[in-house]
Amino acid sequence: MRGAAVVVDDGVREVDLLIEAGRVSALGDVPRAREELDATGLTVFPGIVDAHVHLNEPGRTEWEGFAAGTAGAAAGGTTTVCDMPLNSLPPTLDRTSFEAKRTALESGAVVDVALWGGATSAEATLEELRDAGALGVKVFMSDSGAPEFPRLEDDGLRAILARAGSLGLLVAVHAEDEATLRQAHGARPPDAEIHAVRRLLGFAAAAKARVHVVHASNADVVDEVVAARHAGVDATVETCPHYLVFDDAEVARHGALLKCAPPIRDDAARERLWERVLRGDVDLIASDHSPSTRELKSGDIRSAWGGVTGVQTLLPAMLTEAVYARGLPLPALARLLSHGPARRLGLAPQKGAIAVGADADLVLIDLEREWTFESSMLHARSGLSPYVGRRFRGAIRRTLLRGATPRRGRLIRPVART
Repeated sequence: MRGAAVVVDDGVREVDLLIEAGRVSALGDVPRAREELDATGLTVFPGIVDAHVHLNEPGRTEWEGFAAGTAGAAAGGTTTVCDMPLNSLPPTLDRTSFEAKRTALESGAVVDVALWGGATSAEATLEELRDAGALGVKVFMSDSGAPEFPRLEDDGLRAILARAGSLGLLVAVHAEDEATLRQAHGARPPDAEIHAVRRLLGFAAAAKARVHVVHASNADVVDEVVAARHAGVDATVETCPHYLVFDDAEVARHGALLKCAPPIRDDAARERLWERVLRGDVDLIASDHSPSTRELKSGDIRSAWGGVTGVQTLLPAMLTEAVYARGLPLPALARLLSHGPARRLGLAPQKGAIAVGADADLVLIDLEREWTFESSMLHARSGLSPYVGRRFRGAIRRTLLRGATPRRGRLIRPVART
């Protein structure tokens, strides 16, 4: 590949790339190759590692499925998706359900897929999930909305953290306090997140567990994680594009398309969250792509399914809002979208960076092009997304998975647990 500006760890460099057997074999002044791609005028970004998606297969394939979800990922520059244990049926709670999901992805996925396991009781089969190749386990501190995936009470959560800590497994946590939510009578106030995260971090410190707080919707959650990390807790935190792009006024306009848990906050909260992103306190940004059928997203927002369709627009939204609107450097965005998640989930050095020996997972971007996301471009099975009609800057010209157009993905297992 010649002529491109390449986003690497220490900056953006005009270097050529040599790809052999699906991996980057050289960067810089490379020899002539049998096939050459002229990327003059384009920027090459490391393939996105989306740490948090729900593709709902097997069991609820009509909600999305690996074929539709990973087609959208590829169109948006994502080359590895990390699928959550729900809302598939059965949820990924043991080796049997892990293997059922592996079979489904191998028949339908066009990008690479890593799998989270789940824990819904103190007796969860953590050893089975680790040995099968799970990234870690997902738990809920509040009602998940799926009856087959109950939340953990505090005693169960402490037990899981202790066991996971001894196994080196990462525990991803939906942290909202159930008692606070019940007292709020249908609202989901920021205090529900903050109370839950404080309790979780205390438990994690006692258990010497590795924890990852998913989809933080407000800056105070990020601050709690940063403070705990400074105190020695092995904790990371993610946020999502919908918390950074939209505010509650747009929820009123889009309705159920932007219903999610935790909910999207007001503009002041959004700007405080952006401050944490820009100063490097947030570890990664993930889509939390969680689609459902059109019927489940129709009608009153209070009864509609909660979840935002966003895997296809993760990179375009962040190029527009982080790089162009707020001046975030491209290498910093690569840390949030590619290198950071790959490292935390044990997928580096194979994934997440443009480096010799890494998979040649690359996104070719025309950074200057402005475009509108039309419904005809959307790969989601439901045909619904709150991003339809939105204007973006930075157009994806081509996505490469191991040096080729994505056609068949693989199950990717963690190679290190750090």
